[in-house]
Amino acid sequence: MRIAVVGAGAMGGLYGAFLARAGFDVHFLMRRDYEAVKSSGLIVKSCQGDFRLDRVNCYRHANEIGVVDLVFIGLKTTANPYYQELISPLMSSSTRVLSAQNGLGNSGLLADMSGPPRVAGGLAFLCSNRTEPGVINHLDYGFFHTGNFQRPPDDTLRSFARMMQQAGVDCRLVDNLALARWKKLIWNVPFNGLSTLLNLTVDKIMLDPQLHQRAWRVMVEVQAAARANGQTIDDDFLEHMMNLTVKMKPYYTSMHLDRLHHEPMEIEAIIGEPLRHGLQYGLELPEMQILYEGLKEINQAR
Repeated sequence: MRIAVVGAGAMGGLYGAFLARAGFDVHFLMRRDYEAVKSSGLIVKSCQGDFRLDRVNCYRHANEIGVVDLVFIGLKTTANPYYQELISPLMSSSTRVLSAQNGLGNSGLLADMSGPPRVAGGLAFLCSNRTEPGVINHLDYGFFHTGNFQRPPDDTLRSFARMMQQAGVDCRLVDNLALARWKKLIWNVPFNGLSTLLNLTVDKIMLDPQLHQRAWRVMVEVQAAARANGQTIDDDFLEHMMNLTVKMKPYYTSMHLDRLHHEPMEIEAIIGEPLRHGLQYGLELPEMQILYEGLKEINQAR
Protein backbone atom coordinates (compact mmCIF):
# COMPACT_ATOMS: atom_id res chain seq x y z
CA MET A 1 0.00 0.00 0.00
CA ARG A 2 1.41 3.36 -1.08
CA ILE A 3 0.52 6.06 1.46
CA ALA A 4 0.69 9.86 1.25
CA VAL A 5 0.66 11.86 4.48
CA VAL A 6 -0.87 15.28 3.85
CA GLY A 7 -0.34 17.43 6.91
CA ALA A 8 2.82 15.87 8.34
CA GLY A 9 2.86 17.71 11.64
CA ALA A 10 2.77 16.51 15.24
CA MET A 11 0.12 13.87 14.52
CA GLY A 12 0.35 12.98 10.82
CA GLY A 13 4.13 13.19 10.88
CA LEU A 14 4.34 10.92 13.91
CA TYR A 15 2.14 8.13 12.53
CA GLY A 16 3.78 8.46 9.12
CA ALA A 17 7.19 8.16 10.77
CA PHE A 18 6.14 4.99 12.61
CA LEU A 19 4.91 3.48 9.33
CA ALA A 20 8.06 4.51 7.44
CA ARG A 21 10.31 3.12 10.18
CA ALA A 22 8.49 -0.22 9.82
CA GLY A 23 9.41 -0.28 6.12
CA PHE A 24 6.10 0.78 4.57
CA ASP A 25 5.91 2.97 1.46
CA VAL A 26 5.15 6.41 2.94
CA HIS A 27 5.41 9.80 1.23
CA PHE A 28 5.18 13.08 3.16
CA LEU A 29 3.78 16.35 1.80
CA MET A 30 5.57 19.06 3.80
CA ARG A 31 5.74 22.85 3.95
CA ARG A 32 7.78 24.38 6.76
CA ASP A 33 9.60 21.16 7.60
CA TYR A 34 10.67 20.30 4.07
CA GLU A 35 14.18 21.80 4.12
CA ALA A 36 15.02 20.46 7.59
CA VAL A 37 13.78 16.94 6.83
CA LYS A 38 15.40 16.83 3.38
CA SER A 39 18.78 17.80 4.84
CA SER A 40 18.73 16.15 8.29
CA GLY A 41 15.95 13.56 8.28
CA LEU A 42 12.89 13.31 10.51
CA ILE A 43 13.59 13.09 14.26
CA VAL A 44 11.04 11.56 16.65
CA LYS A 45 11.54 11.97 20.40
CA SER A 46 9.04 9.47 21.70
CA CYS A 47 7.92 8.03 25.02
CA GLN A 48 8.11 4.71 23.13
CA GLY A 49 11.77 5.27 22.20
CA ASP A 50 13.54 7.94 20.15
CA PHE A 51 14.45 7.38 16.51
CA ARG A 52 15.53 9.20 13.36
CA LEU A 53 14.57 8.57 9.76
CA ASP A 54 17.63 9.56 7.77
CA ARG A 55 16.01 9.16 4.36
CA VAL A 56 12.46 10.48 4.04
CA ASN A 57 10.24 10.62 0.95
CA CYS A 58 9.23 14.26 1.34
CA TYR A 59 7.84 16.69 -1.20
CA ARG A 60 6.70 20.30 -1.47
CA HIS A 61 3.87 19.65 -3.95
CA ALA A 62 1.29 16.87 -4.18
CA ASN A 63 1.82 16.32 -7.89
CA GLU A 64 5.42 15.30 -7.13
CA ILE A 65 4.09 12.34 -5.13
CA GLY A 66 1.65 11.05 -7.72
CA VAL A 67 -1.17 8.56 -7.24
CA VAL A 68 -1.31 6.58 -3.97
CA ASP A 69 -3.52 3.90 -2.46
CA LEU A 70 -4.35 5.84 0.71
CA VAL A 71 -4.19 9.53 1.59
CA PHE A 72 -3.72 10.08 5.34
CA ILE A 73 -4.92 13.62 6.11
CA GLY A 74 -3.37 15.19 9.19
CA LEU A 75 -4.09 18.79 8.17
CA LYS A 76 -5.50 21.36 10.56
CA THR A 77 -9.16 21.85 9.65
CA THR A 78 -8.39 25.49 8.87
CA ALA A 79 -6.72 24.13 5.69
CA ASN A 80 -9.86 22.33 4.46
CA PRO A 81 -10.48 24.90 1.68
CA TYR A 82 -7.32 23.49 0.04
CA TYR A 83 -8.55 19.87 -0.05
CA GLN A 84 -8.93 19.87 -3.84
CA GLU A 85 -5.49 21.31 -4.49
CA LEU A 86 -3.68 19.05 -2.02
CA ILE A 87 -5.51 15.78 -2.52
CA SER A 88 -6.67 15.56 -6.15
CA PRO A 89 -3.15 14.90 -7.59
CA LEU A 90 -2.88 11.86 -5.29
CA MET A 91 -6.15 10.25 -6.33
CA SER A 92 -7.09 7.40 -8.63
CA SER A 93 -10.52 5.79 -8.91
CA SER A 94 -9.61 3.42 -6.06
CA THR A 95 -7.69 5.70 -3.67
CA ARG A 96 -8.98 5.78 -0.10
CA VAL A 97 -8.96 9.14 1.73
CA LEU A 98 -8.64 8.94 5.52
CA SER A 99 -9.17 12.12 7.53
CA ALA A 100 -7.52 11.98 10.95
CA GLN A 101 -8.48 15.60 11.58
CA ASN A 102 -10.15 17.05 14.65
CA GLY A 103 -13.82 17.80 15.05
CA LEU A 104 -16.89 17.30 12.90
CA GLY A 105 -17.62 17.85 9.23
CA ASN A 106 -14.37 16.79 7.57
CA SER A 107 -15.54 13.41 6.30
CA GLY A 108 -18.65 14.98 4.79
CA LEU A 109 -16.56 17.49 2.85
CA LEU A 110 -14.36 14.69 1.51
CA ALA A 111 -17.41 12.61 0.61
CA ASP A 112 -18.77 15.53 -1.42
CA MET A 113 -15.45 15.72 -3.25
CA SER A 114 -14.67 12.06 -3.92
CA GLY A 115 -17.77 10.04 -3.02
CA PRO A 116 -18.72 8.46 0.34
CA PRO A 117 -17.37 4.93 -0.40
CA ARG A 118 -13.81 6.29 -0.73
CA VAL A 119 -13.81 8.13 2.60
CA ALA A 120 -12.54 6.85 5.94
CA GLY A 121 -11.73 8.56 9.20
CA GLY A 122 -9.28 8.24 12.03
CA LEU A 123 -9.01 9.47 15.59
CA ALA A 124 -5.65 10.01 17.22
CA PHE A 125 -5.38 9.80 20.99
CA LEU A 126 -1.93 11.14 21.76
CA CYS A 127 0.10 13.94 23.30
CA SER A 128 2.46 15.12 20.58
CA ASN A 129 3.95 18.48 19.61
CA ARG A 130 6.23 19.78 16.90
CA THR A 131 8.54 22.31 18.50
CA GLU A 132 11.08 22.82 15.70
CA PRO A 133 11.30 21.90 12.00
CA GLY A 134 11.87 18.20 11.46
CA VAL A 135 11.44 17.26 15.14
CA ILE A 136 8.34 15.65 16.67
CA ASN A 137 8.00 15.30 20.43
CA HIS A 138 5.72 12.38 21.32
CA LEU A 139 5.00 12.85 25.02
CA ASP A 140 2.31 10.32 25.88
CA TYR A 141 -0.32 7.87 24.58
CA GLY A 142 -0.55 7.23 20.83
CA PHE A 143 -3.41 4.83 20.07
CA PHE A 144 -5.51 5.28 16.95
CA HIS A 145 -9.08 4.36 15.96
CA THR A 146 -10.20 4.16 12.35
CA GLY A 147 -13.46 3.47 10.52
CA ASN A 148 -15.17 4.02 7.19
CA PHE A 149 -17.56 6.89 6.56
CA GLN A 150 -21.16 5.68 6.96
CA ARG A 151 -20.28 2.00 6.53
CA PRO A 152 -18.41 -0.82 8.31
CA PRO A 153 -14.67 -1.45 7.86
CA ASP A 154 -13.61 -3.25 4.68
CA ASP A 155 -10.47 -5.09 3.55
CA THR A 156 -8.60 -1.88 2.67
CA LEU A 157 -9.15 -0.41 6.10
CA ARG A 158 -8.32 -3.70 7.81
CA SER A 159 -5.03 -3.79 5.88
CA PHE A 160 -4.19 -0.26 7.00
CA ALA A 161 -4.99 -1.11 10.62
CA ARG A 162 -2.68 -4.13 10.45
CA MET A 163 0.09 -1.94 9.04
CA MET A 164 -0.32 0.52 11.91
CA GLN A 165 -0.16 -2.32 14.40
CA GLN A 166 2.98 -3.70 12.76
CA ALA A 167 4.46 -0.20 13.04
CA GLY A 168 3.92 -0.20 16.81
CA VAL A 169 0.68 1.78 16.93
CA ASP A 170 -2.25 0.44 18.94
CA CYS A 171 -4.79 0.77 16.11
CA ARG A 172 -8.38 -0.39 16.44
CA LEU A 173 -11.20 -0.58 13.90
CA VAL A 174 -14.54 1.03 14.73
CA ASP A 175 -17.89 0.18 13.15
CA ASN A 176 -19.46 3.57 13.95
CA LEU A 177 -17.16 6.42 12.93
CA ALA A 178 -19.71 9.08 13.90
CA LEU A 179 -19.86 7.78 17.49
CA ALA A 180 -16.08 7.60 17.65
CA ARG A 181 -15.83 11.25 16.57
CA TRP A 182 -18.25 12.35 19.29
CA LYS A 183 -16.25 10.37 21.84
CA LYS A 184 -13.11 12.22 20.77
CA LEU A 185 -14.98 15.51 21.21
CA ILE A 186 -15.75 14.55 24.82
CA TRP A 187 -12.07 15.37 25.46
CA ASN A 188 -11.29 17.84 22.70
CA VAL A 189 -14.03 20.36 23.41
CA PRO A 190 -13.28 20.94 27.11
CA PHE A 191 -9.50 20.66 27.06
CA ASN A 192 -8.68 22.33 23.74
CA GLY A 193 -11.27 24.96 24.61
CA LEU A 194 -10.33 25.70 28.22
CA SER A 195 -6.58 25.44 27.74
CA THR A 196 -6.73 27.92 24.87
CA LEU A 197 -9.21 30.30 26.43
CA LEU A 198 -7.40 30.43 29.78
CA ASN A 199 -3.85 30.02 28.43
CA LEU A 200 -3.16 27.00 30.66
CA THR A 201 -1.63 23.57 30.17
CA VAL A 202 -3.98 20.64 30.75
CA ASP A 203 -2.37 19.64 34.07
CA LYS A 204 -3.16 23.07 35.55
CA ILE A 205 -6.80 22.67 34.60
CA MET A 206 -6.94 19.30 36.35
CA LEU A 207 -5.23 20.63 39.49
CA ASP A 208 -7.74 23.46 39.93
CA PRO A 209 -10.98 22.08 41.50
CA GLN A 210 -13.19 24.73 39.88
CA LEU A 211 -11.67 24.25 36.43
CA HIS A 212 -11.81 20.48 36.85
CA GLN A 213 -15.55 20.76 37.47
CA ARG A 214 -15.95 23.18 34.60
CA ALA A 215 -14.28 20.69 32.25
CA TRP A 216 -16.69 18.01 33.50
CA ARG A 217 -19.69 20.27 32.78
CA VAL A 218 -18.44 20.80 29.23
CA MET A 219 -18.06 17.03 28.81
CA VAL A 220 -21.67 16.52 29.93
CA GLU A 221 -22.86 19.10 27.38
CA VAL A 222 -20.97 17.34 24.58
CA GLN A 223 -22.50 14.05 25.75
CA ALA A 224 -25.98 15.63 25.50
CA ALA A 225 -25.29 16.99 22.00
CA ALA A 226 -24.08 13.56 20.90
CA ARG A 227 -27.20 11.91 22.28
CA ALA A 228 -29.43 14.39 20.45
CA ASN A 229 -27.60 13.38 17.26
CA GLY A 230 -28.26 9.70 17.84
CA GLN A 231 -24.91 8.78 19.44
CA THR A 232 -25.06 7.52 23.04
CA ILE A 233 -21.98 7.91 25.27
CA ASP A 234 -22.29 6.63 28.83
CA ASP A 235 -21.00 8.35 31.97
CA ASP A 236 -18.31 5.72 32.45
CA PHE A 237 -16.60 6.95 29.28
CA LEU A 238 -16.53 10.52 30.60
CA GLU A 239 -14.98 9.31 33.85
CA HIS A 240 -12.45 7.23 31.91
CA MET A 241 -11.35 10.29 29.91
CA MET A 242 -11.01 12.32 33.08
CA ASN A 243 -8.90 9.60 34.66
CA LEU A 244 -6.61 9.52 31.61
CA THR A 245 -6.28 13.30 31.73
CA VAL A 246 -5.31 13.34 35.39
CA LYS A 247 -2.32 11.15 34.51
CA MET A 248 -1.12 13.33 31.62
CA LYS A 249 2.18 15.11 31.77
CA PRO A 250 2.06 18.93 31.40
CA TYR A 251 0.66 19.32 27.92
CA TYR A 252 -0.15 22.12 25.49
CA THR A 253 -3.18 21.19 23.37
CA SER A 254 -3.01 21.77 19.62
CA MET A 255 -5.38 24.73 19.75
CA HIS A 256 -3.46 26.29 22.65
CA LEU A 257 -0.23 26.02 20.64
CA ASP A 258 -1.97 27.63 17.67
CA ARG A 259 -2.93 30.56 19.88
CA LEU A 260 0.62 30.91 21.24
CA HIS A 261 2.12 30.73 17.73
CA HIS A 262 -0.47 33.10 16.23
CA GLU A 263 -1.73 30.38 13.90
CA PRO A 264 -5.37 29.91 12.80
CA MET A 265 -7.29 28.00 15.46
CA GLU A 266 -9.65 25.07 14.79
CA ILE A 267 -12.53 26.70 16.64
CA GLU A 268 -15.27 25.78 14.18
CA ALA A 269 -14.49 22.09 13.70
CA ILE A 270 -13.74 21.33 17.36
CA ILE A 271 -16.30 23.54 19.14
CA GLY A 272 -18.54 25.39 16.68
CA GLU A 273 -19.79 22.32 14.80
CA PRO A 274 -20.68 20.18 17.86
CA LEU A 275 -22.29 23.25 19.45
CA ARG A 276 -24.45 23.83 16.37
CA HIS A 277 -25.31 20.13 16.22
CA GLY A 278 -26.66 20.42 19.76
CA LEU A 279 -28.42 23.76 19.41
CA GLN A 280 -30.39 22.55 16.39
CA TYR A 281 -32.22 20.20 18.75
CA GLY A 282 -33.06 22.97 21.21
CA LEU A 283 -30.44 22.03 23.82
CA GLU A 284 -29.09 24.59 26.24
CA LEU A 285 -25.29 24.37 26.14
CA PRO A 286 -24.04 27.38 28.14
CA GLU A 287 -20.50 26.13 28.82
CA MET A 288 -19.87 25.29 25.17
CA GLN A 289 -21.37 28.63 24.15
CA ILE A 290 -19.00 30.50 26.52
CA LEU A 291 -15.99 28.64 25.13
CA TYR A 292 -17.03 29.28 21.55
CA GLU A 293 -17.72 32.99 21.99
CA GLY A 294 -14.57 33.52 24.07
CA LEU A 295 -12.32 31.83 21.52
CA LYS A 296 -13.90 33.76 18.65
CA GLU A 297 -13.14 36.99 20.51
CA ILE A 298 -9.48 35.95 20.85
CA ASN A 299 -9.38 35.16 17.13
CA GLN A 300 -10.93 38.48 16.18
CA ALA A 301 -8.57 40.42 18.46
CA ARG A 302 -5.64 38.80 16.66
